[in-house]
Amino acid sequence: GTRDALGTRDALGTRDALGSRDALGSRDALGTRDALGSRDALGSRDALGSRDAQGTRDALGFRDAQGTGSRTRRRLPAARALHAAGEVLAVSAGLKPALLWDCGAAGPAELRRYLRGLRAAGLAPSRLHVLGMGGSALLLHPRLARGRLEGMLRARPAPFVDVSAGRGCPALCGAPEAEAIKGHLASLLDHLRDAEAAGAGPVSCSEVEPEDWNLCTVAGVLLGYPAVYTFSREEGAENCLALTPLRVFTVQASCPRIKGGLRVQIYSFSIPESLHTELGEVLDAWCDELKEAFSAQSDFVDLCISSEVVSLPAVAL
Repeated sequence: GTRDALGTRDALGTRDALGSRDALGSRDALGTRDALGSRDALGSRDALGSRDAQGTRDALGFRDAQGTGSRTRRRLPAARALHAAGEVLAVSAGLKPALLWDCGAAGPAELRRYLRGLRAAGLAPSRLHVLGMGGSALLLHPRLARGRLEGMLRARPAPFVDVSAGRGCPALCGAPEAEAIKGHLASLLDHLRDAEAAGAGPVSCSEVEPEDWNLCTVAGVLLGYPAVYTFSREEGAENCLALTPLRVFTVQASCPRIKGGLRVQIYSFSIPESLHTELGEVLDAWCDELKEAFSAQSDFVDLCISSEVVSLPAVAL
């Protein structure tokens, strides 16, 4: 569940141009810029254009109190941190229900520390939830994540696309398979309701045991995709999408609150082109909801929704 429709790793788990892991805290090439792209402790402004109280700590608090450069926490490379801040802000602003975060060995605790730093810098003001699931961490907008699960439970037919390797081509799941997936989503919904009731503070955290869930499918629902892939676990993680025409949707917007009006990729997902007409109503409803959410916030401007058809020799989910 960590690779997108084009087989590339999620944006929070890729390697930078020099091949070093971001991994929630590797240094940037020169080690001189803070986690929101601001200059070092000599007093230049951070990515939001504001100075910190002493001029010595970076925007996420990763420098020591005297600004001498010794680290109590590792930090993201500057470019990665800027994009991570934009992606977190997209969740906080209500443009997407969740974000998949590759924590590596650091785990959800490192993500919570990063979120505290963003809040201190004036970003991510809404209440958020960190969900540990199957070795991955997802950052959730609690209300939107619950709404997404509830919507999938009501959907008739459910937009679950079976891409099992044994199939000749992708097709919507039959009723028995769809009901099994909905059972997993209902269990997750109960977990999130309980976690929210027990949680306190701006960032809560919980972990769910996925048991026999297809994590690719469950994560796709939480990430807000209008249609999600599933496959028979008995056949392994292989699928029938190789050389299958896929319509890849990309959603981007600019964030004036982040340095240079950063262009942020909010969504990237695909559906088989052969199902484009069959899923037309689902896609139209999803697009309308996104535009409505966009008009209700003020953190992003210049929304762009685009699509293209591609065929690839292999697709990893």
